[in-house]
Amino acid sequence: MYKTASANEYLVITGVGIKDVKVARKAMVYPGQKSTKFTITPMNYTLSLHAMTVEKLEFTLPAVFTIGPEDKPASILKYAKLLASNSEKGIKHIQELVTGIVEGETRVIAASMSMEEIFKERKFFKEHVMEGVQSELNQFGMTIYNANIKQLQDAPGSEYFMYLRLKSQEGAINQAKVDVAQAKLLGAVGEKEREAEQRKNIIEIESKTVVYEQNRQVEIVKAQTQLETEKTIFNNNVRIAEIEAEKRAAVRDAELQRDVEIKRAMVAQEKARAEQLAKTTVQAEMIQTLAAADLFKKKTEADAYFYTKQKEAEAIQVMYNAQANGIKLLQQAFNGDNAATLQYIMLDRGIFQDLAKSNAAAVKGMEPKITVWNTGSDAAGQDAGKPIREIFQTLPPLMSIINDQTGINPPNWIGSLPQQPNNKTVV
Repeated sequence: MYKTASANEYLVITGVGIKDVKVARKAMVYPGQKSTKFTITPMNYTLSLHAMTVEKLEFTLPAVFTIGPEDKPASILKYAKLLASNSEKGIKHIQELVTGIVEGETRVIAASMSMEEIFKERKFFKEHVMEGVQSELNQFGMTIYNANIKQLQDAPGSEYFMYLRLKSQEGAINQAKVDVAQAKLLGAVGEKEREAEQRKNIIEIESKTVVYEQNRQVEIVKAQTQLETEKTIFNNNVRIAEIEAEKRAAVRDAELQRDVEIKRAMVAQEKARAEQLAKTTVQAEMIQTLAAADLFKKKTEADAYFYTKQKEAEAIQVMYNAQANGIKLLQQAFNGDNAATLQYIMLDRGIFQDLAKSNAAAVKGMEPKITVWNTGSDAAGQDAGKPIREIFQTLPPLMSIINDQTGINPPNWIGSLPQQPNNKTVV
């Protein structure tokens, strides 16, 4: 059979196939096995503990402990073993066990303390009781979630706390009476002191008020004087500021007027520049147009000149071709005799007549000087020095001719010219 436990429960399974106990939230329970559910919700244990102090004084300690299994695997296993070993009693056995542990630990701790210590050091007593109880509960997998120890009470036959309360009450009453008397005394003294303090405070307040009023009047006068001074200074400053503002305004007007004149001059200058630029542009355009026209004219003239020269060249070429053909025919007529052909052409074109005229024109009006010299006859026969002698025989007439025609005298190392009538040299 498959069994499950709730969120605050566990299953304890014992029997066949299980060595000790098995704890689970859900498991399959086979034949020969037994399962029991237990809750881990803490339980409140309300106890009225009887204990005795070190002075042998008995007392009753009402307390409430909240105790339950600790939700840890090891603690749950311990708690399950505790339940499994006492399955017949179950929870009742757990309650008896917890009650015995709490009573035992409380008696042990109370026996080591006096009644006064327990009464005054209740927090210390509570902590020691919880530590002792928890140390015993650990072996069963349980823990203390909360502990609340109430007011200590007298055990049957004991009146300690009753007399202690009476003592406290009487002490409180007597202390209250003393406090009341002290309060009355303090009240009467305080009242007189308050009256004296009140009168003193009134006098001080009145005197302070008079001084304050006087100081106030002085401050008012000072303030009025200061105010008048400040007004005068302010008025002077205002007047100075107005004068400075007027001056700045005048300076600003002058600057603005200057800026206006400068801008006017700049506008006029820009206008003149624009007009000049326009004129220059027009002139440049006119020059460009004239240059273009002149260029076109020159190009046209050059084209015409080129065409004319081309036609002239073509005509010359045609003429030279005709002349070449004519000369070729003349050569054929003279049977290839080039000299006869050339003489015929020169006669046909009057070249001989032109040469005669040119030569006649060249010697017309000239008076030539003719020098004749004779170096002798070579009839003397063979002479070894004849070549040298002939060279020296030619030098005098040659120098004389150069002198006559150019006026240049020969150098002295060669010789000098003889003086002859009519500048003729005879050798």
